[in-house]
Amino acid sequence: MLAKGTKAPFHLITDTDLTILKTHEAWGEKKMYGKVTEGTLRTTYIVDEQGIIIDAIGRVDTKKTAA
Repeated sequence: MLAKGTKAPFHLITDTDLTILKTHEAWGEKKMYGKVTEGTLRTTYIVDEQGIIIDAIGRVDTKKTAA
C-alpha cells in the first residue's frame, strides 16, 4: 500500500460526466476466514489536488467505502 503524505505514482483525470472508466488491478495473496487464496487486492486512495495521498483504505468494503 502507498503511504499517506506521498505523491501518487499515477496521473489524476477529472471525469465529471463519468465517460472515462479505467481500472487498475493488483493480484496477490489474500486471507478470508483463515484460508489463504489469491485474488484481486483492493485499496482506495484519497488524493488531494496536488496529487498527495491523504488517506489509504486497505480493507475496502465495496458497499460502505464511498460513504
